[in-house]
Amino acid sequence: MFDAKAVSRDCIAWIREFFEKNGPGCNAVLGISGGKDSSVAAALCVEALGRDRVIGVLMPNGEQSDIDMSRLLVKHLGIRSIVVNIQEGFQGILNAINAGELLEGMESVQPTAQTVANLPPRLRMSTVYAVSQSVNGRVVNTCNLSEDWVGYSTRYGDSVGDFSPLSRLTVAEVKAIGAELGLPAVLVDKVPADGLCGKTDEDNLGFTYAVLDKYIRTGICEDPAVKQRIDTLHNRNLFKLELMPCFEYQPED
Repeated sequence: MFDAKAVSRDCIAWIREFFEKNGPGCNAVLGISGGKDSSVAAALCVEALGRDRVIGVLMPNGEQSDIDMSRLLVKHLGIRSIVVNIQEGFQGILNAINAGELLEGMESVQPTAQTVANLPPRLRMSTVYAVSQSVNGRVVNTCNLSEDWVGYSTRYGDSVGDFSPLSRLTVAEVKAIGAELGLPAVLVDKVPADGLCGKTDEDNLGFTYAVLDKYIRTGICEDPAVKQRIDTLHNRNLFKLELMPCFEYQPED
């Protein structure tokens, strides 16, 4: 049985310890999407450090239909926040790629759909780090175990940070902590979606987080086809969680 109260307490203590070792007096800085993960991570940091040391960065790409959820969170927690619209940078990079000077042997580069989908998360993380470095901060990674398990994150985008309170907790466990911390249910229970294709995370994955969480914690998945898909995604995306491979040079004696 998951004890949300005990895990919340331990995680809060762990965050305090991290800052004592890696940045006494520094601020916790994180991107605020208005979903469960950024909401719970922000709330844990507030409990650990106090609201004055937590800074939220809201990063719409042009118009964001659910940005009111992000505003609701920062208001509920009483934390400082800044809105940085990434649309100009996003479009500027795509335009620059399309107009790039082609040197010898290089053909034109056409951004793919995956390129366009992954660019905003990477720009957002660059933005969070820029804000963090400007306010004596440490960047909070907001990924959870369930999403990491199947690679549902963007490498060098939402997959990075300086410390991660949630990456060993499943979606169900994150939600339980959110409820324990008294976050508004509309934030904790918000249906996760990428905001790009009009589909939910579960639509894109092909299975529910409930099924995935059960498989992660018990090894049980009743549907063989779903089990195979989860295993395939897990193995295919393990590289996202590992250190970059390096050539191991061994100098001669």
